[in-house]
Amino acid sequence: MRWLLVLALAACPAGVVAQSGARVLTLPEALSLAEEGNAALKTARAALAAAQGESRSTSALLYNNPELSVERARRRATDADGLGNRYRESEIGLSQPLELGGQQGHRRNAARHALAAAHADIVDSQARVRAEVELAFAQVLLLQRRLVSEEQNARLAQDAAAAVGKRVAAGEDSKLDGNLSSVEAERGRNQVATLGEQLLEARASLASLLQLPASEFPEVAGELPEVVPGYRLEDLLARAAERPQLRALAEREAAAQSRLLLERASVFPNVTLGVASAREGPAESRERATILSISVPLPLFNRNQAGIGRALTERDQAQVERQSATRNGEAAIRELWQRLASLEARLARLGNAVTPRLDENLALSAKAYRAGEIGILQLVLVNRQALDARRDYLDALADFTRARIALEQAAGIHIQEPKP
Repeated sequence: MRWLLVLALAACPAGVVAQSGARVLTLPEALSLAEEGNAALKTARAALAAAQGESRSTSALLYNNPELSVERARRRATDADGLGNRYRESEIGLSQPLELGGQQGHRRNAARHALAAAHADIVDSQARVRAEVELAFAQVLLLQRRLVSEEQNARLAQDAAAAVGKRVAAGEDSKLDGNLSSVEAERGRNQVATLGEQLLEARASLASLLQLPASEFPEVAGELPEVVPGYRLEDLLARAAERPQLRALAEREAAAQSRLLLERASVFPNVTLGVASAREGPAESRERATILSISVPLPLFNRNQAGIGRALTERDQAQVERQSATRNGEAAIRELWQRLASLEARLARLGNAVTPRLDENLALSAKAYRAGEIGILQLVLVNRQALDARRDYLDALADFTRARIALEQAAGIHIQEPKP
């Protein structure tokens, strides 16, 4: 372990090697941190306030506020003798516009569906964040495993270069063999440094998703599944039909339909009812009057065609978007399901047939080289084959993991209700 640490420190530039005090996260811990601090999820939750405000506004007894009117007038009357008499008249009234055609109900339905869509958006945002965090977590974990593999290869190349150097000095191997082993050792160091840089970038991306302090780049711990979980295609398709994205789109379509009905109902004129109390005439003959009024606008010129057209377009667009998302989601699940099965078979072949045999060849070739039965060229060839096999295995595992996470996201698996 001491030699491995020394090799990593020597091969990686400053800042690339993980600090000994770096935070180590498991996947559940990372998901919990993301739900608390992720910026996209906070934005989705903040957008809920607008829908809640609209819902509260439409839940009032009447949508339009009553109007209070006060009038006061000074008048001058001339009697038969030509004398002027000044007096004041006053009137106070209250009027209330009333909507016809079910406008109030359509408005409340639209607000209710919009609020439900906002809640579904939060759940959908949470699912997207969880999938994104799980993908970033897997990327860090895969790079950590690959870095260990590359460090092992670099250590073997370094040991081989040291052994060949002694044999070249003793005249047992040629200068060509010495140069070849030195180049392999340097290539191993360079690969370790490159992976260290990629790992640092992946840790920084994960820290950004989790909104960790700017100076903190976490390490991760855990295992990645190498076989398809116990899913059935029929169950995945059934779950996909209920995923929050489709619920949000369906609620938006329903809200758009209610707004269309509202715009059509607004063609009916609103009736305004009013009552007023007035004092009229001179002080010696003043009269008190109670006035009831009703006013109805005549829809002769403006038939709200523009509002109806906009609402109809919004409804049709929401319908097309929902149908497209439904079709694309089902197609994605079927494609990912087949791809995941192919990746599982490829991963099994690499893990059960190819990699163990190459590792065995590597051990046998090392013994044969120490016994003088093979040269450095054969040892380097076997080492490269083993390293390429491990790389192929980790690449296949990375593809398998990405496809699995994409399938679970498309099917709405591991969806949790948002925290209040």
